[in-house]
Amino acid sequence: MEHVAAVATLDALGFVTGWSEGARLLTGHSAEEVVGRPAAGLLAEDPPPGTVAARTGPVALRHRDGHRVELTLTACPVLGADARPTGYVVTARPPEDGEVTLAGRAFQQASMSMTVFDTRQRYLRMNHVACQVMGVPEETLLGRYFAETIEDSEYSRDFLRHLRQITETGRPVRFESFGGAPAPYREHAWSIEMWPVRSATGEVTGVALAALDSTEQRWARRRLALLNEAAATIGTSLDVVRTAEEVVELLVPHYADFASVDLLDWVLGADEPPMIPSGDVVLRRVAHGSAIEGTPEAVLHLGQTDVYGESTPPARALREGRAVLGQEGEPDFVRWVAERNARRPEGRRYRQGVHSMFAVPLRARGVTLGVAVGVRIAHPDDYGADDAMFAEELASRAAVCVDNARRFARERTTALALQHSLLPRGLPGQAAVEVAHRYLPCGSLAGIGGDWFDVIPLSGSRVGLVVGDVVGHGIQSSATMGRLRTAVRTLADVDLPPDELLTHLDDLVTHLAADGSGEEVAELGATCLYAVYDPVSRRLALAAAGHPAPALVTPGGSAQLVPMTAGPPLGVGGLPFEATEIQLPEGSVLALYTDGLVEDRDRDVDRTTEELCRALTIPADSLEALGDIVLKTVLPEQPSDDVALLLARTRALGADRVATWDVPPDPAEVATARQAATGQLAAWGLDEVAFITELVVSELVTNAIRYGVPPIRLRLIRDGALICEVSDGSSTSPHLRRAHAYDEGGRGLLLVAQLTQRWGSRQTARGKTIWAEQPLPD
Repeated sequence: MEHVAAVATLDALGFVTGWSEGARLLTGHSAEEVVGRPAAGLLAEDPPPGTVAARTGPVALRHRDGHRVELTLTACPVLGADARPTGYVVTARPPEDGEVTLAGRAFQQASMSMTVFDTRQRYLRMNHVACQVMGVPEETLLGRYFAETIEDSEYSRDFLRHLRQITETGRPVRFESFGGAPAPYREHAWSIEMWPVRSATGEVTGVALAALDSTEQRWARRRLALLNEAAATIGTSLDVVRTAEEVVELLVPHYADFASVDLLDWVLGADEPPMIPSGDVVLRRVAHGSAIEGTPEAVLHLGQTDVYGESTPPARALREGRAVLGQEGEPDFVRWVAERNARRPEGRRYRQGVHSMFAVPLRARGVTLGVAVGVRIAHPDDYGADDAMFAEELASRAAVCVDNARRFARERTTALALQHSLLPRGLPGQAAVEVAHRYLPCGSLAGIGGDWFDVIPLSGSRVGLVVGDVVGHGIQSSATMGRLRTAVRTLADVDLPPDELLTHLDDLVTHLAADGSGEEVAELGATCLYAVYDPVSRRLALAAAGHPAPALVTPGGSAQLVPMTAGPPLGVGGLPFEATEIQLPEGSVLALYTDGLVEDRDRDVDRTTEELCRALTIPADSLEALGDIVLKTVLPEQPSDDVALLLARTRALGADRVATWDVPPDPAEVATARQAATGQLAAWGLDEVAFITELVVSELVTNAIRYGVPPIRLRLIRDGALICEVSDGSSTSPHLRRAHAYDEGGRGLLLVAQLTQRWGSRQTARGKTIWAEQPLPD
């Protein structure tokens, strides 16, 4: 088919001044019929405003036989000498042009939004996707200025800036944008490419663009970024509630307008996980957050419990073990929102517009811990299938952190309970020292340590003071501490001197490590300080196994550390322990402590030791008050290790409460010893116990003369009990034996054991001492 150009010329007033043969073929009107007449008379309807403004676009003409003819017209102005239009040349493009139709179809049917603007940022062409994005037909926008067709925003201003930039520079631009459009009033992400459209002479005559909706890809990247952020921000502390708060902080406000975490009650306690109920579920609110300050959407206060019905999204999520979505219009979702509004009507206006939610179970290691809920109100998009997958992945990571915190809390509670059960609940009564103690478990993530202390009454009114530390934390350290404390008590009952006691304790730790039952000690070791104070001689004997030296405050004097050798830690084996012995005036204060009081990675041990000594000299009403002063002065706000502090103020037994006699090694002197003891009891007003005391003195002195080695000494001590001691130069310890019916001897110690409250023997530097205690009369 021969193509004939359809051209017409118009004057400045719109009258036809020329008419081509192609125009006649398209419209059926001859030149004689149209020349000199208004061009508007040829229109079938008024052209779109955009076509008139742009001087190009679709126009409907009336054919001479009456049918409509759809054409695309372009009007080019003819300028006069004054540069004003004197007329127009109008060309028409016939719709039957096959090449144009193919290009037009490709443009219109493109899967991305495509638009053409002129150099003044006015719409020239739009395809179907662009019209859908804008929400209006093409005719409504053609010829209009871009800024007039969209809401003023950072997105629109940035878009317009790029259009002008291309017109001015002639260079293409590619950029990412995130913003809105008039319809469907939702925010979208766009990958946009703009390029200049040039004429045959190379002049920029327009700007074309193609925009690909990358909203899903952007949200996928955002979800992946949130998961990466979750790995760094959730579980920073081994605290259940704080971990739940971190989940909420991650979701709000970028992914949800409101979020909450509810846990089953057993998670916050020390109970074992029960079965998930099949019907209604009781959950406790531990964390929630909102894009609005104060979280007015929340129905529950933090710490409150709520009963979720079987059909509610949280209960379904727990029961089904997967994320459950709820959308506006769904019956269960509508009932859930209505129930929220009915329970707390004052928050109704803040819930206005709620349109989507998710509820996802928190499950870790096969155990369900609770449920997390996210709600969208102002956020325009509904949650979809991808969001459900994201919620499940996030919940699985968060649940592991919550379960770790739960397990840590349970182990810490167990270790603390174990340690408290192993530490002395009430210190035994004794007259040698006045004591006060403090124990502070650390609040660090390392857990409860193995610090311990003890006060052990010994024979002869003496007292043993013990402080120890199993290096490490957790239940294993607490259990090892219990073993060592029991061992120290057992060895102290044998009346071993401090250095020998630590030697036997070191052997025990070495054996525990060797048989594999003391891994904690074998890997990390333990320290111990053991001191024995005698109120009669007022002497203190002490030895340490890798433990800090105690501080001593004498009456009216300053505080200083006791000069002594620290010795190797327990478990090293093969090295000796050295004992130190000092004389103490009555009323001296001895402070035994574990390293957590003075040692820390952020503190200098010498400086903190000086602070300890200064704190011990601060006047206080009692030892209890002094203990509080020491902790407040020396410790930081958050100690990184357990602290044990044992304060002891020494007492002295005067000469009026102690009587001593040297006994010659002659059996005839037994009677003299009995008389001396009886006379002393009478002076003390203890005639009621004279008979038993005579028997005890007689048996012990007789055994010393018969089996012992001089010198022999008898001593009576009136303290909380009446103590009878007989010393000799032999190191052979006596033992009970059962005498036969006709034996003349062998019943002495058995008689002593039956008549007294307790008895025993201890080794001394000059031999041994046999002692027996009996209660004083009321």
